[in-house]
Amino acid sequence: MKNLAAGLCCLFCPPSVVTADPATECGGGSQVEIGDCVAETLARVDSTIDIYLGFAVSAAEELDAVTGREVAALALEAGQATWAAYREAHCEFVGATFGGGSGTGIAINSCRIELGRDRAETLMRYSQ
Repeated sequence: MKNLAAGLCCLFCPPSVVTADPATECGGGSQVEIGDCVAETLARVDSTIDIYLGFAVSAAEELDAVTGREVAALALEAGQATWAAYREAHCEFVGATFGGGSGTGIAINSCRIELGRDRAETLMRYSQ
């Protein structure tokens, strides 16, 4: 009976995808190497956000044209500005929790990457 319950749980409750934090994704090495890797990853994430934002803007403008209202594109612009301000403020807080230690910059950029990946995923949902 326990095996049946465990089997059903595995079948109907698949594990969530587990991803490492961005610093861990960069592997071992010195803090300088990890910091460089995280900075490169952040640049790629920010480029992805820009691309997906472009798709979302196009979709919002198309929706506005079809509906005859100028709402969606303006709302997206406001939302993006608010999200960007939130990301910076929140990640500065994350960095502050490191008390000025040597991992502060890595922590801040790792936070920006994590929130940026989430934002890119959200933008893609509204790009279709």
